[in-house]
Amino acid sequence: MSTVLSEQEQLRRQALQSLVDLGIDPYPAEEFEISANAADILKNYDRDKLNYKNISIAGRIMSRRVMGNASFFEIQDSSGRIQAYIKRDDICPDEDKTMYNVVFKKLLDIGDIVGIKGYVFTTQTEAICVHVEKLTVLSKSLRPLPIVKTAEGKTYDAFTDPELRYRMRYVDLVVNPQNKEIFVKRTKLFSAMRNFFNEAGYMEVETPVLQSIPGGAAARPFITHHNALDMPLYLRIANELYLKRLIVGGFDGVYEFSKNFRNEGMDRTHNPEFTAMEIYVAYKDYNWMMKFTEQLLEHCAIAVNGTTKTTFGEHEIDFRAPYKRITMADSIKEFTGFDITGKSEQEIFVAAKDMGIAVNNTMGKGKLIDEIFGEKCEGNYIQPTFITDYPKEMSPLTKKHRDNPEITERFELMVCGKEIANAYSELNDPIDQRERFEAQMALSARGDDEAMFIDQDFLRALEYGMPPTSGLGIGMDRLIMFLTNNASIQEVLFFPQMRPEKITTVASTEDYIALGIPAEWVPVLQKMGFNTIPELKDANPNKVFNDLGGMRKKMKLEIAMPTKDEVLAWFS
Repeated sequence: MSTVLSEQEQLRRQALQSLVDLGIDPYPAEEFEISANAADILKNYDRDKLNYKNISIAGRIMSRRVMGNASFFEIQDSSGRIQAYIKRDDICPDEDKTMYNVVFKKLLDIGDIVGIKGYVFTTQTEAICVHVEKLTVLSKSLRPLPIVKTAEGKTYDAFTDPELRYRMRYVDLVVNPQNKEIFVKRTKLFSAMRNFFNEAGYMEVETPVLQSIPGGAAARPFITHHNALDMPLYLRIANELYLKRLIVGGFDGVYEFSKNFRNEGMDRTHNPEFTAMEIYVAYKDYNWMMKFTEQLLEHCAIAVNGTTKTTFGEHEIDFRAPYKRITMADSIKEFTGFDITGKSEQEIFVAAKDMGIAVNNTMGKGKLIDEIFGEKCEGNYIQPTFITDYPKEMSPLTKKHRDNPEITERFELMVCGKEIANAYSELNDPIDQRERFEAQMALSARGDDEAMFIDQDFLRALEYGMPPTSGLGIGMDRLIMFLTNNASIQEVLFFPQMRPEKITTVASTEDYIALGIPAEWVPVLQKMGFNTIPELKDANPNKVFNDLGGMRKKMKLEIAMPTKDEVLAWFS
């Protein structure tokens, strides 16, 4: 980011002032009524021409072909682009032709937002077009848009740099309108899931984002401070414990789409702020929840894409139920030959090291097993697969398996080697839950900064009695990645977390003058990219001298050209 205005930005500000001088408000407050959009016109005009004799449409100017007394331009609204035809005598029926000759031809630019009223017709080349009868300036754009050119099916100068696209999503959506479809599908996914739950009779609720105990998951939290209460608070890492409090309170089924925050690493599948859906249903178990999850995701895939099948990278994924099921122990045994059943922490530690997995003494039994599964197993599951029956040490909030107390009634749903859902038969024994929390605190004392805190109020809630319950959590960002064929989570977030933008420091005019540079040449040097004195000093003096002559000619400057010796003196 730079505080130096480019030539285009300077010209646009001059045009802005010229509009004001003409008495035209470049940012009017009054409503502009819209009666049609580009997609509607292009789709329906041929079928029903009478409906388009008097229309009003608004959007950005995206291209222009300015001719004599008549011109063409393209306007882009939220639905797409359509061509417009503007004629001087139509928008300026009186003697004053300023609106066309000055405003349209000289003061409007690509990116400006305008409103047009007129009628639709078909050009001689069979193109559907809006004939402009009235033009209204709605917003003057002070920065030029990246110009994306297409010719013979190829795109040139596309706005494709990921960092720029994510940082300036507003520009990305304007010049790459096809990317809007990702977010349209994201909204469809949320709506489909919400409708599925509502029709089943479950209630959407809200729980706190600021929490005194960061519970419900094994993750490092963000910490803040509440001044009035003089106490630390945490941005939630999960909403699980609050939703289960509501089950204690008597609701049979509750769900929430929650913004969660985890102070951990960032990569193509992790953002520190993410959206999760969690649902808890009383009197159910994890077997019921597996069937429910299959039906839910099949329903959502059809709602988003019209089919249960979707492409992700080189794979075709089918979300049609039912899904394969395999226990975690069987999975590890299949892909490593090692059977974790009945093994001690030390035996698993040694086995993990022998497999070449990076482990250390802060890791408990559950973390070690998780590392083995993550390294050796999960990448093998492409089609939706339920991994079931996790070891007790990996699942501090999960009920012990009814047939084997060493494992728990838990499953994760894997797709293309990634987890997208996690579910349990929820632990509702308050004594067992307290022991599990205490085991987590022991891990914390060993240095595991992802170990869970003890939530005393949640334990108190359990002591009042929670019915048998099954819960499910789904990572919504990751699910929409699979449904839209995007390998990066940044592509499915409007505004992913980014490093701070670098601010370009700019030297003052006085700094240049101190080197002997005439003040009138300072803007030229900045235009050449020399915004600081060190940048100028690092340049080749002879090249700077030659480039100054080129810029003087290009910008048609009527200022005296410095001699070569004078330019060399700037560097001495």
